[in-house]
Amino acid sequence: MESSAARRFVIIGNGITGTTAADTIRKGDPNASVTLLASEPYSLYNRIALPPFLKQKVPRAKVTIKTIEWHQERGLDLRLETTAVRVDPSAQEVYLADGAVLPYDTLLVSTGGRANPLPWPNRLEGIFNFQTLDDSLAIMERIECSRDAVVIGGSYISYELAEAFRSRGLQTTWMMRGPWFLRRVLEEEGGMLVDRIAAHHGVEMIHGVEIAEVHGDNGTLTEVLTTDGRTFPADILGVGLGITRNVDFLDGSGIPTKNAVITDEFLRTTIPNVFAGGDSAEYYDPYVGHHSVMGTWDNATNHGKIAGANMLGDSLPYNEVPTYSTTLFHSKIMAFGATPESNVGLEAVMAIDDATESYRRLFFQDELLLGGVIIGGRKGYPRLIELVQTQTPIPRSDREQLVALQ
Repeated sequence: MESSAARRFVIIGNGITGTTAADTIRKGDPNASVTLLASEPYSLYNRIALPPFLKQKVPRAKVTIKTIEWHQERGLDLRLETTAVRVDPSAQEVYLADGAVLPYDTLLVSTGGRANPLPWPNRLEGIFNFQTLDDSLAIMERIECSRDAVVIGGSYISYELAEAFRSRGLQTTWMMRGPWFLRRVLEEEGGMLVDRIAAHHGVEMIHGVEIAEVHGDNGTLTEVLTTDGRTFPADILGVGLGITRNVDFLDGSGIPTKNAVITDEFLRTTIPNVFAGGDSAEYYDPYVGHHSVMGTWDNATNHGKIAGANMLGDSLPYNEVPTYSTTLFHSKIMAFGATPESNVGLEAVMAIDDATESYRRLFFQDELLLGGVIIGGRKGYPRLIELVQTQTPIPRSDREQLVALQ
């Protein structure tokens, strides 16, 4: 009796979502054909290690998570520098940039996002986005011959660049269009606390401006002009203006997309054998009752586990509370669950202690805690996550006690 053909799984994107899904599939089906497409020339590396790598606190060897040999040992067909340009769900085929066609039985889209460049063309050396390992290597090389740095943007990427430049001894100016850092998540008190922390480390903070022009000499950046008429010397310019999800190659495929690929709570699209996860998934979030896009590392990891299991035939809903944590110069910032960034209308309760540089802002919908952001001490943090997970009603009279810093 002949055995049935091996199931063919194709995963577009070898970030933490795609690689975790591939590993999950291999463990669940040792005989499956698992093909993992990587647009970059690297096997899985740790994107959250890139900021400390830029600060020379983590060696290059610690950035890599899964080697090429790891994939070979597990029979995973990792194809580096391979880009998908089109998907045909009716034929169950992925078309590659090199002209090859890859058939599949089940497909996962985990293509992540790409950093937005400055909104006008430039050809000067010294201007960088910060999204990939190659970006990091190029920035590190540029830092070695730089004295003055400028960062534009009010995002986490902007902060990470400002911290890295200053930690490497560059005179650093951090400018943004908004009135403060993370203006949709923090309010003024929180934003001003971030300013004080950054200024303590010698970073000049400038709000309410954009870059009007960049000037250079012999093709190399020398200065930045702002929309309020000021000029700043700059050997290096870091750009943190958000990301665009890599889903445009799905246009015309019938796979539903908006800002990302639209999925249900099982990370499945309206096409039953097509899944999406990580930055490239706009998934149904049961805590807020609508679709969300969440680009945190732990969210992407858990998406990989759930997507991999469901691609094998399970029906596991994704119901984790996404979290994000990073250093903030000598402090730390943590965010969890839903925030006003993508959930307009949430009620907020805030507490701040300037003396200890501690800050907490929690977000509610009716009597339910949905998320929050913390700067400084993390006392009570696990309990807050638990309250979101269990959807425990919290009377308004108890909110002040919950947000208290002591």
